Amino acid sequence: MSCEEGLYRNLRQRGMRVTPQREIVLSVLHDIADHATVEEIHRRVLERSSAINISTVYRTLEMLQGMEMLAIVEGADGRRRYTLCHEHHGHAHMLCSRCGAVIDVAPAAIGSLAASLQEQYGFVLAGSQLTLPGLCADCATDRYTRGQELPGSSATRTD
Repeated sequence: MSCEEGLYRNLRQRGMRVTPQREIVLSVLHDIADHATVEEIHRRVLERSSAINISTVYRTLEMLQGMEMLAIVEGADGRRRYTLCHEHHGHAHMLCSRCGAVIDVAPAAIGSLAASLQEQYGFVLAGSQLTLPGLCADCATDRYTRGQELPGSSATRTD
């Protein structure tokens, strides 16, 4: 069974119809390697069918989010970006506040964090909505080499 067929099966098991429009939106989401805005998703949907409007894309994304099949991250530019999370739970992101890069966090790292939070605080982490702001490696290195203070530190580099 292909990955997309698994998505369709998951929708049907939850009582949702797999319409041609939903199939196209799911196929586009499946094919996007990175996190995409609704406009980017809609542009790719239009390449496959000019009959699907952006409101259909929004409704499909909302449905997938409600079914916890979609991870959403608020970009540094304030725009939401979407990616499917059907293959792994505990999907989380690191968001660079300087360049806007969105980086997936390995499920094992989130599992360790979730276990630690639950053990120490009794808190159960909802990893599919977790976004960690900060600086990506490139931006942090650039900032560090220019002698600027790093987020969370109280001193700057002096050498």
